[in-house]
Amino acid sequence: MTSFDPRALRNAFGAFMTGVTVVTTHDEDGNPLGFTANSFSSVSLDPALVSVCLANSSRNYEAFANSKGFAVNILSESQKDVSNTFARPVEDRFAAVDWHPGPVGSPVFVGVSAWFDCSTFKTVEAGDHLILIGKVEAFDTSTAPGLGYARGAYVTPAAEAEALSQSTNLIVSALIEREGKVLLIGNDQGRLTLPETKTGKNGASAALSRLIEQCGVRAEPGFIYSVYEDEAREQQHISFLCQAVEGEPTQGTFTELTQTTLMDIADAAMCTMLERFAQENRMGNFGVYFGNQVSGKIRPISSEKE
Repeated sequence: MTSFDPRALRNAFGAFMTGVTVVTTHDEDGNPLGFTANSFSSVSLDPALVSVCLANSSRNYEAFANSKGFAVNILSESQKDVSNTFARPVEDRFAAVDWHPGPVGSPVFVGVSAWFDCSTFKTVEAGDHLILIGKVEAFDTSTAPGLGYARGAYVTPAAEAEALSQSTNLIVSALIEREGKVLLIGNDQGRLTLPETKTGKNGASAALSRLIEQCGVRAEPGFIYSVYEDEAREQQHISFLCQAVEGEPTQGTFTELTQTTLMDIADAAMCTMLERFAQENRMGNFGVYFGNQVSGKIRPISSEKE
């Protein structure tokens, strides 16, 4: 049997960036229970199945192992305190969060990126953890950016974009996507472009919010999708990928990124970025571009924490 240093192995596992969730259920007396986990994964679309891992040493083990259902709450970037609360032995964890019973009954949280209320499909013993597999009976999602976790630290791409707000000549663009289509607007020369603006004194996030409002769409600021220097113009560009919900924009049109559309994009660097987005959107696997207007690198976006 191969022997590993547990801490080294845990650190290696931690290199994979995940989302952060709180998994909830009720005990046999009807009291709400929950724990923070980053071991959540989608399993199947038909039937709709998800999984999460629970440590055998968890004080919640018996309740979850014998429960008829559980919910997975995918935390948003603003909910680090919720993650910390449910990762520690707090007396009343649920007093720190706004929640209500989901359609199937397990506690679901307000303000999360998404939640899934599940019936228990199967449990599988796997080493020092129990794999809970749930059948999704109900779910809801929002445009709030999800909270990330890697190498023992939280990752908040949307919030961290403010670090770039001090840069001079910073151009912010909004890559607003809905059902595979991107919001494009016309410029003064009759070509197509993403909504974009120079940052003001309030920084990149304020500029992005202003762009979204001007377009008249319901969308939340998302993660950084591309950062590049336009050396010829002495400008820095940062583009945020944002998810929009239903409703028609007051400015621009949601457009499929065909070759014909891409040929009509005004800026060559933006066209290259949108070509990449069209390809990654088909695969459902996104990365962040760092470089200049000509070349750069793409970095991929990627256990119970009790």
